Amino acid sequence: MAEFLGDADFEQYRKLIYDESGITFSSTNRSILESRLKERLREKQLASLGEYYAILLKDKEELKVMLDSVTTNLTRFFRNQPHFDALEHYVLPAVLKTKKEQGDTKIRVWSAGCSTGEEPYTLAMLLKDKLPAPYTAEITASDISLKSLMVGKSGFYPESRVVGVPDAYLARFFEKKNNGNQVREEIMKMIRFDYHNLKNDSGQRNVDILFCRNVLIYFDEAAQKAVIDRFWDAMSPKSFLFIGHSESLFGMKTKFEFLKTDWACLYQKNA
Repeated sequence: MAEFLGDADFEQYRKLIYDESGITFSSTNRSILESRLKERLREKQLASLGEYYAILLKDKEELKVMLDSVTTNLTRFFRNQPHFDALEHYVLPAVLKTKKEQGDTKIRVWSAGCSTGEEPYTLAMLLKDKLPAPYTAEITASDISLKSLMVGKSGFYPESRVVGVPDAYLARFFEKKNNGNQVREEIMKMIRFDYHNLKNDSGQRNVDILFCRNVLIYFDEAAQKAVIDRFWDAMSPKSFLFIGHSESLFGMKTKFEFLKTDWACLYQKNA
């Protein structure tokens, strides 16, 4: 019996996914692509990968659904705590100093590849707690997964998902509801959830703090460089970039400066 995802089909789908999103599928994660495509064919009641491919070329909405289905959404509240320590103790004081000089009271934050919302809500809680008056934060949370964005927009998380949230934050920023935890309105209104493919310009400018963690690992070198260059364009003259602790801009021709703080390593834009 012929295998479901033969070499020719794999190449065809791999190229389409790369061209549309920058996400790279190698032979090591071929089985993930195969299982996700099987699910889509079952849902659409289609007999062949060729049939489905023809639909993807014509139907942009189905293309979005397919890209959503092949992405992995692993996240949790306060994931990699040292990043949030560096944000609180180093980045925020530096950003506030710049804002004071500019006479600007709004801090613009972007959580790129936000998955189901735990990261932007973590940022919102921390900023709500630590920002002195009259400063406020405006957070954009973006992802290529529509399903994940819907979870984030709802702001509702079962008990198992709020592990890691400090008790004081849990009491202050969540309310118990339907055997789970609902993020309170004051935190939810700080965040705008938005569908965005990192292959494209987000249109954002003057972002002061940008989190894009454990996303670049899905891109090859050329796609990584293009994403990082777009981040540079989106960020304010004195701003900070956090990437995953297993990710690095080392060896990449980029204008960002490496920054080692007492808590974590990150990157800064000084322009």
